[in-house]
Parts: sequence; structure tokens; C-alpha cells
Amino acid sequence: QVQPVESGGGLVQPGGSLRISCAASGFDFRRYAMMWYRQPPRKEREMVAQITTTGTTTIYPLSVKSRCTIARDNIRDTVYLQMNNPKPEDTAVYFCGVPILDYWGRGTQVTVSS
Repeated sequence: QVQPVESGGGLVQPGGSLRISCAASGFDFRRYAMMWYRQPPRKEREMVAQITTTGTTTIYPLSVKSRCTIARDNIRDTVYLQMNNPKPEDTAVYFCGVPILDYWGRGTQVTVSS
């Protein structure tokens, strides 16, 4: 089954840190750019981070730039999102996937609250 699987979400305090992961299978992971996006409650979907096949280029929106870092491991077929100094407005369901193939996981909930 071709579906990325996200993990590592949960409750995190403002100013803390959290790393979420996305394990891929069923396709040649190293050939594709990967993306994280999020769906906050009652808000529009937002791209959070993108990474190229080798990881040399990353893209972030201003809303998370300097607080989030995307990375990938082409041996473990896994992509990560490190979140530092999260804010309550980062609360959302986070999804990872392959934009060009339209493969997306089911998401992992991240809640930022004290």
C-alpha cells in the first residue's frame, strides 16, 4: 500500500520542541521531493515545508521559517519535521506526502498548549 505514515505528534508546550516523522513505503522514496502541510482547526490548509530529493534545498513559508526544519533520510525512507519554539497557532493536523504523486498520509495531531 502506497501511503506515507506520520507519527510523533502530541501535546507540546509553547517554547518547547517536537519532531514528527513520516515513514514512506511502496515507492522509490529517494526519487521524489517531499512535503509537510498542516490543517489547523477551522482554517485553510497550509504548506509547512518542502525538501528536494537529496535534501539540499528546503522551502518554508514565513509563518514557520526559522522555527521548523525539514530533513530526510534516504536510507530509512523517512522525512522529519523538527518544530522548535512552537506557538499555539501551530496547532494542527500535520500531513506528509509526495506532491507530484498525490500520495498523502493520514496525518498526526500536534497540539501546542500550556
